Amino acid sequence: MPDMLDHVQEQQLATLARQIAGARYQVVALSAFVCEDCNTPIPEPRRIALPGVQCCVACQQIREAHNRHYRPGR
Repeated sequence: MPDMLDHVQEQQLATLARQIAGARYQVVALSAFVCEDCNTPIPEPRRIALPGVQCCVACQQIREAHNRHYRPGR
């Protein structure tokens, strides 16, 4: 017969499963065939690996570097 700890553990596992499902990256956009920034073709493996991708690797690195150093309000 399950005791109180078994019930609590089941609840924790269910909560964790819901949190993981909610945190997963869910893209509904289509991947671009050419980069938005430099108009070079985006390779098919990149489009498959990252659904919804809009930039080539080089331009994405530039965007991420800019976002890392950008501080709004300064």
